[in-house]
Amino acid sequence: MNSFTRAIFIAVVCCSFVPFTKEQYTPDWTSLDSRPLPAWYDESKIGIFIHWGVFSVPSISSEWMWWSWKGNDPSSEVVAFMNKNYPPDWTYADFAAQFHAEFYNPNEWVDIFAASGAKYIVFTSKHHEGFTMWPSKYSFNWNAMDVGPKRDLLGDLANAIRNRTNLVFGLYHSMFEWFHPLFLEDKQNGFKTQLFPDMKTLPELKEIVESYKPSVVFSDGDWDAPDTYWNSTGFLAWLYNESPVKDTVVVNDRWGTGMECHHGGYYTCGDRYNPGHLLTHKWENCFTACHMIFKIDKHSWGFLRTSNVDDYLTIQEILGQVIITVSTGGNVLINVGPTSYGKIAPIYEERLRQMGAWLKANGEGIYSSIPWKYQNDTTNPHIWYTSSKDNQTVYASLLVWPNNTTEILLGAPVSSSNTTVTLLGSNVGPLNWRSASESGGIIIDVSNIEAYSLASDWAWIFKLQNITPKQINK
Repeated sequence: MNSFTRAIFIAVVCCSFVPFTKEQYTPDWTSLDSRPLPAWYDESKIGIFIHWGVFSVPSISSEWMWWSWKGNDPSSEVVAFMNKNYPPDWTYADFAAQFHAEFYNPNEWVDIFAASGAKYIVFTSKHHEGFTMWPSKYSFNWNAMDVGPKRDLLGDLANAIRNRTNLVFGLYHSMFEWFHPLFLEDKQNGFKTQLFPDMKTLPELKEIVESYKPSVVFSDGDWDAPDTYWNSTGFLAWLYNESPVKDTVVVNDRWGTGMECHHGGYYTCGDRYNPGHLLTHKWENCFTACHMIFKIDKHSWGFLRTSNVDDYLTIQEILGQVIITVSTGGNVLINVGPTSYGKIAPIYEERLRQMGAWLKANGEGIYSSIPWKYQNDTTNPHIWYTSSKDNQTVYASLLVWPNNTTEILLGAPVSSSNTTVTLLGSNVGPLNWRSASESGGIIIDVSNIEAYSLASDWAWIFKLQNITPKQINK
């Protein structure tokens, strides 16, 4: 491509992100951050993250396996594994030919996701390896249609989601690629040139938005360069003003160095972010249902062949993350890593279906809720609160059922003569209770609760009506 042709190409691509309508948002953070977050996102509370790609073929170390093998500081374990098990001339690209996805049935996947109780999904359209899960015209011979599965994996999932469920469809996209020559050239130039975003990142982002209409755009891989290099504000102005999802789309905060926790639609502030207290800005805790013991190179979002049963979060741990996150104003994005042959491992499916069963009984205290005045109880550390939007009902989620006790103390609520306490998922009537003291708190009588047929074995939500919060002593 000569300099004149490239200049014309860049002009067409870049100008497509400048709003020419009379619409509201200009390409600067003050304007973009003023856009209200679409209501569906806060009301949904729970999403499913899907990490799938060429890295699912070797399925060792993590989804960063290529970097761990060939990056600036290679992992001795990964290098030794490759030397032992693959010929000397083997390249990472050779794994793509083994990415068959032969058992991939998107209908099966979305039925599992719908059964989980989640309300939206975020699918990895392209990770840092650069392999696109759709037939991108900006990723020649490094996409799922040209090599490997020979099908539009992304499009097939989008169609299944929309044809079989009410789930909202979203996409993850990595802005950079570890070994792309244009990115490496820009990096060598101190990011004073913009070859890679102009000819790869921005065209790809516009392509997936116009082709697949995601209502979530989860950006990542931004950290090496400032937002001005990526032209992030230009893209977001187009997304909010002119794109086919301008009224429904939500985005995260990964749009350049220093952007996390400062700019964007909702904040992620880093993987597995959970502040444990109320934030004024909407945030999301994305975590993986499989957690490795915290040793070097042993934590993965993609599927790992080396995982043992103890490396997976229990349903109690997952529900604890859900409850605490929602109580403090966040959403949860729960990750699963499918296999290279296109199956969701049974242990992932079990956890998701267990969560769905729990939400079927207890979703009233989770979906569309808002944080209460107190997030964690003042006395009982295992109690976390949410409230109905009209503040007429408070939900107290109990993470650990106490042993050898007939009473549960809640320190934060102040009762009245009209207070009622019920247990979600129970077919019995109101529970007996009494005031803990004149200053507040209530004691719930659970002496007969084990005789009742409970809908959950893991976490329990008490529904409290006609109560007020204890006054905070200053």
